Amino acid sequence: MRKIFFFLFTVLFISCGRGGVESGKKIITVSIAPFKYFVERIAGDEFSVNIMVPSGADPHTYEPFPEQISMLVRSVAYISNGYLGFEMNWLDRFYEANQNMKKLSLGRNIEVLVSSDHHEGEHVEGADPHYWVSPRCAMVMAESVKNFLSELNPSQKEKYEANFIILRSDIQKLDDEGKNLFSNVPLKGFMIYHPNLGYIARDYGLEEIPVEYDGKEPTPSRLRELIDRARKDHMSTIFVQREYDTKNALAIAGEIGANIVIIDPLSEDWQKSTSDILNALYKSFTSGSK
Repeated sequence: MRKIFFFLFTVLFISCGRGGVESGKKIITVSIAPFKYFVERIAGDEFSVNIMVPSGADPHTYEPFPEQISMLVRSVAYISNGYLGFEMNWLDRFYEANQNMKKLSLGRNIEVLVSSDHHEGEHVEGADPHYWVSPRCAMVMAESVKNFLSELNPSQKEKYEANFIILRSDIQKLDDEGKNLFSNVPLKGFMIYHPNLGYIARDYGLEEIPVEYDGKEPTPSRLRELIDRARKDHMSTIFVQREYDTKNALAIAGEIGANIVIIDPLSEDWQKSTSDILNALYKSFTSGSK
C-alpha cells in the first residue's frame, strides 16, 4: 500500500513545482544513519542530510514515509549502501522519482564478504551489507564520500580534503584500537543474534557466530548447537542489534548464564557506536575466559 502511495505522492509533489529547502541548504539523501556522519564530518553543516532508514529501524524491510520522499525529490545526491534489502526494493523508484540526483554507492569500493546468511530479497549475490561497522571499511567509505562531495561542489574541494584528513586520523585511531584490543585475546568467537559484525570479525581475526540461520529464527537443533558452542568456549555475552527481538538470544543466555548486550551499529554517531562495539567485544572475550 505504501508503495502505491509513494508514486502518487511523488507525482503530486513534482506537479506542485515545490523547490528549495526552508534552511536554504541543498539536500543529500543517504540510505542509513551512519552515512550522515561521514557527510557531516567532511562537509560540515553545508548540506541537510535526509536519512531514509533512521536509527532504530530495520534497513532490510523499512519503507519510507512521505516527509522522507519529499526531501528525496529535492535532493542533489543520494548515497547508498549498495547491498541492503531496503535498497533492492526502493532504490530504482528513488532514482526514477529524482533523475537529476548524483549517485554514490559506498559498497562499490569495498571488498565485500559473501554472506552465508541469505535473507529473501536482502543481499545482492549474497554480499554482506554491514561493511560500514568496520573501521577499515570506513576508511574507504570516507575517501569515497570526500571524492563524491568534491565532484558535487568543486569550489569546496580544499575544505573537504582538510576535513577528510582529520576524519581519516580518527578512523585510524579506531583501527589501531581494534588491532590492539584483539591481538592477544584468549577467545576469538562471539555470538550475535543478527550477523552484522562480519567485517570486524574479518579485519581483526575474530569469528562471528550468528543466532539467526539463513535469515530465519534458529531451529531447536540449531539452538542446541549454539548452546553447546557457548558452553564449550565459556561465552558470557550474546550481542543483539538494537532493532531486533531478543527472544532467542535470551533463551540461549538463560541456558548458559550469559548477558545480553545491545549494540547500535545504525547510530548516527558512527565513531562512538563503533568504539562501543569494539570495546564490548573485547570485554566479552576477556570476561568469557575467566
